Amino acid sequence: MESAYAAIARLVFGYAERLDAGDLAGMAALFDGAHLRTASGDGATFTGAAEVLAAFDGSVRRFEAGTPSTKHVTTNLIVDADETAGTASARAYFTVLQSRPSLPLQPIVAGRYEDTFARDADGNWHFTDRLITIEHVGDVSQHLRAPVP
Repeated sequence: MESAYAAIARLVFGYAERLDAGDLAGMAALFDGAHLRTASGDGATFTGAAEVLAAFDGSVRRFEAGTPSTKHVTTNLIVDADETAGTASARAYFTVLQSRPSLPLQPIVAGRYEDTFARDADGNWHFTDRLITIEHVGDVSQHLRAPVP
């Protein structure tokens, strides 16, 4: 059986991989029965895969091959798991890089994730909550459909 750390790291890094691949449905599926919240702007909360998908599909631009031309780099992952209770929390930093023909390679957003997880009866870990805190914003004109207020 995979350790709690490895399973949770797979979820955290899988979020970035799916988002960068333009697999918004696959990314949103990670939040089936979970919350995704933002600490900045309006402090929105999206509950479940359908709401997460609608939020990202409506805001993230996609280009050739359906990708957003981004790379989410997730670092400094710290996981605290209670194996007996089947719960865990994690925190990590993220930096989003992007390049387009009209935008040289550069960081466009940086911040942190604060996550909670639960283990189901089959022993599989899943997100229960993700709080995204954006701490630095660069040129997101090629990333978001609408400008950041």
